[in-house]
Amino acid sequence: MPALFLNLLKLIFIVLIYLFLWQIGRSIGAHIGPAASSRPTKRVNELVVVRSDTLSGLRFPVGAGITIGRSSDADVVVDDPYASEYHFRIAVHNGSAVLSDLGSTNGTYVNGRRLTVPINLGKGDSVQIGNTIFEVR
Repeated sequence: MPALFLNLLKLIFIVLIYLFLWQIGRSIGAHIGPAASSRPTKRVNELVVVRSDTLSGLRFPVGAGITIGRSSDADVVVDDPYASEYHFRIAVHNGSAVLSDLGSTNGTYVNGRRLTVPINLGKGDSVQIGNTIFEVR
């Protein structure tokens, strides 16, 4: 009887390990999200500040590309303590706007997910750095 009980415990343990690894895989997949190239994009015209202590409601044309950060040399200067000097850049390649984090300390979030690789932006996407939120239009 004890051998049967121990074998049953081993089987339960293996099933729990499998479920744990499966859940980790799902979490990683949800964090990474779909590949940037697989997202359909529409032509991006401007970046609108939705939430900010000092910039709310301002609109910035994307044009050939813009750099956002705390530095006075950035195209869009953000007065946010959580923003880096040069936080992110939006460049236009082949008619698509591509957002790239410039090595910021606190990260750039697109639609609530932390950006790890450059991503194509589409209209309606939200971009967050610190307490400042932009909307792509």
